[in-house]
Amino acid sequence: MSEKTTVHLLRHGEVHNPEGVLYGRMPGYYLSDLGKQMAATVAEAIADRDVTHLRVSPLERAQQTAAPFAQTFGLDITTDARVIESENYFEGKRFGVGDGALRQPSAWVHLWNPFKPSWGEPYKEIAARMMAAVYDARDAARGHEAVIVSHQLPIWTTRLFVEKRSYLHDPRKRQCTLCSLTSLHFEGDKLTSLSYSEPAGHLIPNRDKAAPFSAGNAPEQHRP
Repeated sequence: MSEKTTVHLLRHGEVHNPEGVLYGRMPGYYLSDLGKQMAATVAEAIADRDVTHLRVSPLERAQQTAAPFAQTFGLDITTDARVIESENYFEGKRFGVGDGALRQPSAWVHLWNPFKPSWGEPYKEIAARMMAAVYDARDAARGHEAVIVSHQLPIWTTRLFVEKRSYLHDPRKRQCTLCSLTSLHFEGDKLTSLSYSEPAGHLIPNRDKAAPFSAGNAPEQHRP
């Protein structure tokens, strides 16, 4: 009988982002107090699971999200640049009502190809690096479970790849809320199914559940 292994893709918690910018890979963006609570809530929710491997994006918000998991399961954090946030031309810009970057004509040249996409890292490249990390986590946790702490777009792109769906999508309709778990289930080397859960879903303000990035502590006019 094949070994059963699960690799959980965990999105980080809410980020303190009072200016409401698309922070992407920018340094200095940490979890808000609510974000820390989200991470602790999920770690507690899965504390009885057989998690033996923890792999994490190098960005601060992901490392902070991983901290309660490292403590709960007594694991070292394996930092993996392959699960970092995707590159994006609009990094550092606002997307709030009335002051959004997409209202500027200079931005439109970057919007010509939503299939690639033309404004950032190609979806195919995101999926390739994420799946390589998933396979390594699967191998490290064979017969057990692994947690990979990453970011919304890389996780959602991985799901689209696994489910053989088009990469073209509405960012507001990604099923990947803050601190959600997208879980890949393997039997031996074969990926057999995918499941999704929101252990910290009750902590997420309704206004933020469909947001393409986190803007914790930002006023309404600066929220995406």
